[in-house]
Amino acid sequence: MQLALDGVVKRVGPQTWLHPIDMALHSGAVTVLLGATQAGKTSLMRIMAGLDAPTQGRVLVDGRDVTGMPVRERNVAMVYQQFINYPSMTVADNIASPLKLRGEKNVAARVGQIAERLHIEMFLQRYPAELSGGQQQRVALARALAKGAPLMLLDEPLVNLDYKLREELRDELTQLFASGDATVVYATTEPGEALLLGGYTAVLDEGRLLQYGPTAEVFHAPNSLRVARAFSDPPMNLVPAQVAAGGLRLPGGTELALAPSPGLAGDVTLGLRASALRLQARPGDLAVAGVVELSEMSGSDTFVHAATPWGELVAQITGVNYLALGSRVTLHVDPAQAYVFGADGALLRAPAHAGVAGGH
Repeated sequence: MQLALDGVVKRVGPQTWLHPIDMALHSGAVTVLLGATQAGKTSLMRIMAGLDAPTQGRVLVDGRDVTGMPVRERNVAMVYQQFINYPSMTVADNIASPLKLRGEKNVAARVGQIAERLHIEMFLQRYPAELSGGQQQRVALARALAKGAPLMLLDEPLVNLDYKLREELRDELTQLFASGDATVVYATTEPGEALLLGGYTAVLDEGRLLQYGPTAEVFHAPNSLRVARAFSDPPMNLVPAQVAAGGLRLPGGTELALAPSPGLAGDVTLGLRASALRLQARPGDLAVAGVVELSEMSGSDTFVHAATPWGELVAQITGVNYLALGSRVTLHVDPAQAYVFGADGALLRAPAHAGVAGGH
């Protein structure tokens, strides 16, 4: 199924919720809508589904204009943040409902297969209220899969689950979507989810589509500061810099050598991902001394917040590292891992692995 948006705009009263958006989704692949709350993800998804009509622009399915066609006339499956199941029906009947509506045969066998894929086969005779939040969301996902729709829309489906359940379901969803049976649109505020799901990512901010492309490409080569901010968790470290002979001059007098390139002039912003900063030095590294303001562990990583001449930096260090508050620390970074953004926020240089012209 090929879904395309042609100049889609959404206004509500005097407010513009979606600015003109042109986007053609890749058939049979996952497209992640990534952005903060109120970036426009749900508004865009509702237009894709046919729940809302755009103020202007067109929605095309396989080249056919379906703008304004109500959702009941479209073959679409949607999963929301809330656990929307039929409370008076068993889990088996919840999953079976779209199969029965289509008049399919061997419904019980199909229900069993889908339930097994989502590890809820032991709950088929229970009612939704007897299940945990994660189990209820699995039921909602199972019913969406049973519908067999060529377009599946998931609006932050894991946001109300606890951390462990989110991790489990993310892994399962990645495997489910890998089959390519449906075109999947998945909305999230979390860059980590986008990276895990892969496919393609559309970065939204304040109702504007900032960048759309293969997820790895958008992550490694954000076309602007706005995209870099949206696609970094923890946030990308941003350091004010000035272009000087031979490279950049950073606060505190540090020099970063860069070959001249078009657009590299005046005041710029140096971008460093938290994962690029290390405690151990390597040949050719830049070093900056600082004082530890916060050290916290999350999963298998330690996040170190340090006050430095470059401003406050956040380093994502692999493993457990105990750093006392107020202690001195030196952070190291390979200059090849640096991003450079111009005064207008546009990307000027990216790390060489990003495959962007001008990278080094």
